[in-house]
Amino acid sequence: MYFPPAGGGGVQRPLKFATHLPAHGIETHVLAPNDPKWLYADPGLAPPSQAWIHRARYLGPRARKLADELHGRHGLDRLSRQARSLSRRVLVPDENVGWNLTAIPAAVRIVRSEGIDVVLTTSPPNSVHLIGAAVKRTTGARWVADLRDSIATHPHRRVERAAVRAKEKVSESVARLVARQADVIVAASDAIADEALALEPAGVVTTVLNGADFDDFAGLSYRRTDRFRITHTGSFFGRRDPRPFLSAVAESGLDVVARFVGDFRAADREWAVGRGLGDRLELHPYVPRREALALQRDSEALLLLIPDADGRGRGVLSGKVFEYLAAERPILAAVPPEGAAAELIRETGAGVVAAPDDVAALTGALTELHERWAAGTLDGTVLSAEDRERLGRGARVEELADVLRGLEA
Repeated sequence: MYFPPAGGGGVQRPLKFATHLPAHGIETHVLAPNDPKWLYADPGLAPPSQAWIHRARYLGPRARKLADELHGRHGLDRLSRQARSLSRRVLVPDENVGWNLTAIPAAVRIVRSEGIDVVLTTSPPNSVHLIGAAVKRTTGARWVADLRDSIATHPHRRVERAAVRAKEKVSESVARLVARQADVIVAASDAIADEALALEPAGVVTTVLNGADFDDFAGLSYRRTDRFRITHTGSFFGRRDPRPFLSAVAESGLDVVARFVGDFRAADREWAVGRGLGDRLELHPYVPRREALALQRDSEALLLLIPDADGRGRGVLSGKVFEYLAAERPILAAVPPEGAAAELIRETGAGVVAAPDDVAALTGALTELHERWAAGTLDGTVLSAEDRERLGRGARVEELADVLRGLEA
């Protein structure tokens, strides 16, 4: 679903796989929407030059930021806007399912005309796996389901809401379909793999982590300034919450510039203004990836936010973790302290860890980084040659190539 010219975090894993698989002797075809009506566009992202790109017309609603649209609205105005969003809420398993009407026949046609051996579907959104199941049933091609996030227990879903719980029931049905019919389930973290294994799948389950793209930072530099800049790139949605960290900034009394690049919810912006942060808060709208990487590299530190979400966040090892590692700047990891992301940050010596909702711990971590910077000892976190090899994107693509070759008849 997410592929250039669309932008945002969900693009990188499928884009990198499609870019590098041909070098492993695997002829690669990509089926993506002609226009996914996604929130972000990034014309600077080049599609892979060695893969064939196919497009199927997207039938579905345009993506919206409903929380921002509803913020500050009351009465009939709020009710009318909520009513207009109802149609997308009743689409199951997600609002993108309409693409299947054109994507399934297009995929079947491509498989037959090009002699495709294996079809890989990558989620989110979960509805893309219905395409994989349909193509396997129609053509006999092998099917690999790539899970970038958990299907049934996503950490950002607000499960206290009845409508969200209902959606999760549908998502569980998709997860069972994947377990029954996919020849291989590829998970982006061990926690997602464990969830898939609990469904007693008919096929193989394996983990292929996200990877660090060190070459993407080539030509980007860090220049020290007279203020300490800590940068977060990415969107805020679900349970991801900047308020504990911003409370730490306010309570620390330090001259710190907290830079947020990407969507920042209107309610959080209003709350932050009330904290009196002034010029210690710097908000940037969504920017193309190259610009976001430049801001990461040109920062004293990077802020990683992963909510605990009643334990669901402990297994999250998102692409953002690896992107920050590739930036080679110190990381303040506001993540579950016993989780997978915390373990990787400690293992590589890439930063400091504090619980995402513990203001005192966040204040301490921020103070530590600031003191090291003031003393001139906060150096870039250059990974060892072994870690660069182990965590780089090349290793991940090679793992996926082995999975695909293993399905040859």
